[in-house]
Amino acid sequence: MFRSRNVASAVATAVAAITVLAGTPAHAGTPPGPQLSLDLDRAEIHQSIDGFGYSIAFQRATLVHNLSEAKRAEVLDLLLDRRKGAAPTILRLGIGSSTTDVYDNMLSIQPTDPGGPAATPNYQWDGWDGGQVWYAKEARKRGINRFYADAWSAPGYMKDNGTDANGGSLCGLSGVTCASGDWREAYARYLVQYAKFYWQEGIRIDEIGFTNEPDWTAPYASMRFTPAQAAEFVKVLGPVAAQAGVKLVCCDSFGWQQSDAYAQAIEADPEARRHLDLFTGHGYASPSDRPLPTTARTWMTEWAPSSTADGWNEAWDSGKGTDGIAVAQRIHDTLAKADASAFVYWLGSSRGATAALVQVDNATDSYRVSSRLYAFAAYSRFVRPGAVRIGVDGAPAGLAVSAYRNADGTEVVQVINTSTEAVRTTVDLRRPTAYLTDSTHKLEKVDGLVSGHGAHPTVELPPRSLTTLVGGHPGRG
Repeated sequence: MFRSRNVASAVATAVAAITVLAGTPAHAGTPPGPQLSLDLDRAEIHQSIDGFGYSIAFQRATLVHNLSEAKRAEVLDLLLDRRKGAAPTILRLGIGSSTTDVYDNMLSIQPTDPGGPAATPNYQWDGWDGGQVWYAKEARKRGINRFYADAWSAPGYMKDNGTDANGGSLCGLSGVTCASGDWREAYARYLVQYAKFYWQEGIRIDEIGFTNEPDWTAPYASMRFTPAQAAEFVKVLGPVAAQAGVKLVCCDSFGWQQSDAYAQAIEADPEARRHLDLFTGHGYASPSDRPLPTTARTWMTEWAPSSTADGWNEAWDSGKGTDGIAVAQRIHDTLAKADASAFVYWLGSSRGATAALVQVDNATDSYRVSSRLYAFAAYSRFVRPGAVRIGVDGAPAGLAVSAYRNADGTEVVQVINTSTEAVRTTVDLRRPTAYLTDSTHKLEKVDGLVSGHGAHPTVELPPRSLTTLVGGHPGRG
């Protein structure tokens, strides 16, 4: 946040003080203000963590594939590697519905009407799927093994508007009558067949979703469901998915709060609730900053800041919504306020004026990396699947703090210092390693930030930064 000053000298003094403080090693002096204490409440257990991921839908994977071999390897490391990259543990795939395989489209596995909903399916599989098969295999090589496939729309011939774009509804749903008949069962089989094609490629689809932003009409692939219709279709797809051994996901609403109506409709229907494994929502119309009214595990499955005004932005802290620190704050809110078990960013890579983690330019065989990638990686590298979020006490205004215990016993404390001053605090982690992400550090190990020994070492938090502390339980050595 920018603050105006009435006196020019005050600006110079304040900026100089912040600059000196940010560049001063921990052992060189004591930041002003009282010393604080961050205490972990290990008995306070919140949600379990399934992981962090991003989408590779709409041909975005092909951008990476079409780079030269050397550049492709570099970008794959940045987007997938556990030690030096984004380290995702979830990939979100797009289930196609279009009749053409061009950029910004996703080709259907049955692009033409087989002759009605009761006709023998005429599925087609190219083993490529807009580059997603290739990308998923590259991810598997690096230990990533959780894949969530989601449909933006059914093929146009299954809908009342005759196209996979511009909204429309699935034929056969309550209130939707089509001359071609009831396509609900055929659409359910279509979705499961998509998963089966991936299984034959050696990629297991873990979760499958039948709708993306059912409350939003887009000029590209999109399809409307009311909350009642979504609950209705869960009961159609649920048995088909269960028989195939795939988990059912719903409903990827356009905003987190807008997801309430869908959650309530499914919770109110015992049969629908029995079939639902995971509830999902997006973060556009409203942010993911409070729990959803469902007993199902929740994931935030799509959000990215708007790049319309910002354009491509690599900055950590320039006051724009596409800054790295802004993305870090959204991840924190999703986990610590919304109790979500996963954070799935919109795109790993894209082109032009994008808010993706990496920008790819095939024409020049080049790429650029945003600070958003390092904000994402600060959580994804260290908070691993199977972790649980635990309580943390003592965080004052200006610090956004969350704490996690991994399955191997390591503990992670994430601290975002949103103030313009450095903060000194103790934390009850034994021998923590500090990784710093700010305007001059890209998730880098910084030894000088931690001082002292024992169960409560001192940590200095630079202004406008994310500090990731990784340590052990005091009782575990």
